[in-house]
Amino acid sequence: MIVRKLRLQRGWSQDQLAEMSGLSVRTIQRIERGQNAGLESLKSLAAVFEVDFNELNSGATMTDLKTPQNAEARGYSLDPDRQSSLSGLSSEEREALRSVRDIKGFYVHLACYAVTIPLLIGINFIWTPERLWVLWTALGWGLGVAAHGLNVFEVINLFSPEWEKRQVEKRLGRRL
Repeated sequence: MIVRKLRLQRGWSQDQLAEMSGLSVRTIQRIERGQNAGLESLKSLAAVFEVDFNELNSGATMTDLKTPQNAEARGYSLDPDRQSSLSGLSSEEREALRSVRDIKGFYVHLACYAVTIPLLIGINFIWTPERLWVLWTALGWGLGVAAHGLNVFEVINLFSPEWEKRQVEKRLGRRL
């Protein structure tokens, strides 16, 4: 549906939209994933977005998308994770969304590192202070985090879209 696109255009979070519409965050998430929305939910969203109810209601339902041909013809992906974020978006918006997700993934990776390594340092000093095994863990994982950051922020692009395309073509047995 176009709910996600309208929400992102306005710069609202799912929480903000839920609060303004009187719906739960879970309902907003389900609607953005393309699941059928109730009449009252669509009316609430139409009022919040100040659009015609029919504009929200005219989106394809999941029953319309059961075959790959119908889904692709309407510009939808059958992968539920991708469908929620890519339906109704331009290629530029899709690329921006992919980039933001990559950056988010990096920050999650960095946060895990920042939380786990101090815990491991504490464990190392409590149980085996004579052997600093935690340095190897911190160094190895730290290099992984650094490589992830360099790739996400495109300082070093190890696996570019061109590389991905070549690999897909190779797996399909095609020549470029």
